Amino acid sequence: MIAIIWMTGSLVSFCLMAVAARELAGELSIFQALFFRSSIGLICLSLVYLGIKEKPQLSTNRLKLHSLRNFVHFAGQYGWFMGISLLPLANVFALEFTVPVWTALIAAFFLKETLTQKKIIAICLGLMGVLIIVKPGYGIFELASLIVIGAAMCYAVAYTTTKALMTTEAPFSILFYMCLLQLPIGFIGSIDHWVWPEGAQWIWLSLIGMTALTAHYCITKAMGHAEVTVIVTLDFLRLPLVALIGVFLYQEAFELSLILGAGVMLLGNLVNTQRKAKT
Repeated sequence: MIAIIWMTGSLVSFCLMAVAARELAGELSIFQALFFRSSIGLICLSLVYLGIKEKPQLSTNRLKLHSLRNFVHFAGQYGWFMGISLLPLANVFALEFTVPVWTALIAAFFLKETLTQKKIIAICLGLMGVLIIVKPGYGIFELASLIVIGAAMCYAVAYTTTKALMTTEAPFSILFYMCLLQLPIGFIGSIDHWVWPEGAQWIWLSLIGMTALTAHYCITKAMGHAEVTVIVTLDFLRLPLVALIGVFLYQEAFELSLILGAGVMLLGNLVNTQRKAKT
């Protein structure tokens, strides 16, 4: 029950972030939205750091790996935000479920992790799910879908480098460097098209900055109270939830192939995380 409560916070955070990104689409550049995301996140983390007694370690000897992680993670966010502006919300979230597929492949090549039979099955089911969603040959395998898949690949690289960083770095430190290093990237990219936010835009930007932190914090807390299979299953609820939001707020069409394809990917994730039965 505690894990369900934390995952509910994560689901709400991701959906609110998607709505905020959609509302800002065409009004502010993606670079500028990501700049304010990092700014708000950095302010929040700094306040937390100043308010707690036991200060987490912020110094690091792995700045190069932090830099690699955040450059690729920024690229993934850029692709995700672009996908939000081009595709129905449900399509973006469904294609995002390919992250475990790319993570398994990247970890096998760069971290020398073994591609077990379960991982291979998960990869095959994940790719099959993508084909069901984008329906190649029916005119729907478009550039926007490729952008979101590319964003998922970038997230996979970010997750893999995060796993490598976790051997020496604290989670707070990783989040702090994420905001700190991505801040100048967003600023430099937004200079040529800078527009000062006004009115409701500040609300949407604040929402993006806050939910980016709360979503990952809630998932981390949920993982401390339930097995990975439970977390993966609960995370799948993001798809029907954001699909309903797309239908009611933006009059987006909802296709059965989305649920079917995402369900196949979910099955692959569950196969990969399923533990052997104890004898």
